[in-house]
Amino acid sequence: MPFSKVFFMNISLLISLAYLMNVGYKYILSSAPRRVKFAASVVMFIFAGWLTMVFGLQIGENVLFDLRIVPLITAIFVYTNPLFPALIGIGIGLARFTLGMNEAAMAGFINLTLLGILAAALNAWYQRKPDPFWRKVGTAIIVMNVVNVVNISIFGVLDLPTYLLTIVPKTLPLSLALSCLFMFFLRDFYVEMQRMLELRRTNDLLEQQAVALLHTKSALEDKAKQLEQASQYKSEFLANMSHELKTPLNSIILLSQLMLDRSEVPGHLSEEDRQYVQMMHSSGKELLQLINDILDLSKVEAGKMDILDEIISVQEIPQILYHQFLMIAQQKGVAFEIHMEPGLPELLRTDGMRVHQILKNLLSNAFKFTHEGKVTLELKRMKTAPDELENGKKEWLAISVIDTGIGIAEDKQMLIFHAFQQGDGSIHKQYGGTGLGLSISRQLAVLLGGALTVESKLGEGSRFTLLLPIDDAALEREGEQDIFMKV
Repeated sequence: MPFSKVFFMNISLLISLAYLMNVGYKYILSSAPRRVKFAASVVMFIFAGWLTMVFGLQIGENVLFDLRIVPLITAIFVYTNPLFPALIGIGIGLARFTLGMNEAAMAGFINLTLLGILAAALNAWYQRKPDPFWRKVGTAIIVMNVVNVVNISIFGVLDLPTYLLTIVPKTLPLSLALSCLFMFFLRDFYVEMQRMLELRRTNDLLEQQAVALLHTKSALEDKAKQLEQASQYKSEFLANMSHELKTPLNSIILLSQLMLDRSEVPGHLSEEDRQYVQMMHSSGKELLQLINDILDLSKVEAGKMDILDEIISVQEIPQILYHQFLMIAQQKGVAFEIHMEPGLPELLRTDGMRVHQILKNLLSNAFKFTHEGKVTLELKRMKTAPDELENGKKEWLAISVIDTGIGIAEDKQMLIFHAFQQGDGSIHKQYGGTGLGLSISRQLAVLLGGALTVESKLGEGSRFTLLLPIDDAALEREGEQDIFMKV
């Protein structure tokens, strides 16, 4: 009966101490350095063992029976380093000497030291063996209690028959049962501690990632500034060089044109010289167009392209383009047709010069890559548009350039809108060109609030469609204001 009272007192003390340790860890040690936490926990485990001895059952003058083994069993599952259970075992053994220096104290020190070494071995073994938690706990409780009995039988000061026949039948079952009970209560603390450790590790990792992201963001911002500055320098260089080149180039084109005009006078130039001048004139115009394209591209990329807000006549668009490209169509023997569906708006608010620039580029490509058949300029009103254009506009003016030329392979249709890119390398060799026109045209279409799309099949021709927003309400208000001003 005395063993039961003392052991239950021991387990109550240990449960109370475990609760206090949990509170202290949560509110005091949670933010402490790692070494401080480990040092404090080792001291508390040793203190728990010493406390059980203070309130243990004393038999005779020197012999104590208590549950000092329970903190040592607990240490097996708290630490990941086997050194700490061994230190706790030795520490509890040394604490026994505070209650008296005698033969029983020495036996207790030897017993706890050996149990500490065994606890360290179990700790190392469990870390490599993926068994369930309760199986490990059960094994540790049985092994530690049995070895405790064996050690006391060997090193203890009690008479061996008396100890084995009178004391062990009472203390061993009680120690096993109360050890299981304490570990059951400690399970929640253990899980909470593991959760907090995992949360702390996660927080540390997130802090490290946040710092890394901050450094990355700073580096990206610096890189973006450098790229922006480089882009600005490039745009300024291209603009300056383009203007510097255009001045002498215009002179060459003008002088070559004058020479061509004079070549009509008999005897002024031979036919061979006239061909050379014609070639110089054509090359100069092509070079001028290339410079203009590069200048436009640099302006668009730098965000410095000026877009005019004006009212233009929709009917005039095909008329102007038809007269500009009719001679080219006749020279190539290709039909040039205009299709205008009913219901088109009479006026459109947009930048007329940029619209003509886009359509001229599309028609130039259509005639360049069409050897037979026809090129068609089609205008119609649309109520639906691609997803990227769903911006509240209800209707669109679709101006399509349709040809029966060589077509574009499906996997090359997005590539042609990139600067300096064409459908394939052989096109440049056969037809010439830099691949800037479509890139500039698409970016201009976006600046106009629309888009440029392509549909094509290799060998069957292509359809390029310029979509421009129609705002009838704004045009009506503009018309009403004009009428009011005239009145």
